[in-house]
Amino acid sequence: MSKDPYELLGLKRNASQKEIQNAFRKLAKKLHPDLNPGDKNAEARFKEIAAAYELLSDDEKRARFDRGEIDMTGPEQASRNFYRDYASASDPGAPYHNGGGFADFGDADDIFASFFSRRAAGSGGTPFRAPGRDRHFSMEIDFLEAVNGTKTQVHLPDGPALDVQIPPGTRDGQTLRLRGKGEPGFGGGPSGDALIEIKVRPHRFFTRDGNDIRLELPITLGEAVLGGKVRVPTPSGPIDLMLPPNSSSGKVLRIKGKGVPRANAGAGDIYVTLKIVLPDRPDEELASFVKRWTPGTTQNPRKSMEG
Repeated sequence: MSKDPYELLGLKRNASQKEIQNAFRKLAKKLHPDLNPGDKNAEARFKEIAAAYELLSDDEKRARFDRGEIDMTGPEQASRNFYRDYASASDPGAPYHNGGGFADFGDADDIFASFFSRRAAGSGGTPFRAPGRDRHFSMEIDFLEAVNGTKTQVHLPDGPALDVQIPPGTRDGQTLRLRGKGEPGFGGGPSGDALIEIKVRPHRFFTRDGNDIRLELPITLGEAVLGGKVRVPTPSGPIDLMLPPNSSSGKVLRIKGKGVPRANAGAGDIYVTLKIVLPDRPDEELASFVKRWTPGTTQNPRKSMEG
């Protein structure tokens, strides 16, 4: 056995606590005896790296080791217990039974964390118990289903279907978690979760911008000149919008509170960009009027672009 904990963990002597933790975690995932049943070499190596980590994760012991005052087997070093004692000690004063030890490895999606969260009665330990793995899925939904929310199903590869509640305001790429719908646990452990990544199909005229929605609204030349009520679609249904007279293409009007619902309360807005659309076929009456329209020959809408 190497007497240098840095060598055991593959670290430089100036390694940070985060680097020490990551190095131990990486090695422990490979060497933990529960993952290598019957492998005495893996068991021995695990006990070595556990002792090295116990020393280096304690700033005071690490400093004394660096000064040459103690070594891996020094009197200040905790006894080298069997690996299960580190994983499931019931004594609050036992190695790793503290907020700075293996508790730091808590990770909801990491089955390895279960090795360091077990608590056994007395010194006998308990059978291996771990949560089931999470299952990952993806689901496509329509734009309006994401904005308004809906209830749908995702079909699993092994046959059954899961009911999925899509909350209002769901974003493209958002992941929904269904508790306990993943793989079964081990040794009586809880089931994992189902993680569903949401893909939102584009809408033909709505575009999402955060909690706001942008929309290009075609209007006639008469509506642009005279103004008046126009019908505007929104995710919750069409509404009437008052169009000001003399509205040019590109003018933006705001409809407050009709956008994407927010998680806390309220909703974003809809921004309507006007677009003047002429008749599909030439209109002789309109053409004749424009020819006679004197102001039309003097207006220069591109004046700001010249010079």
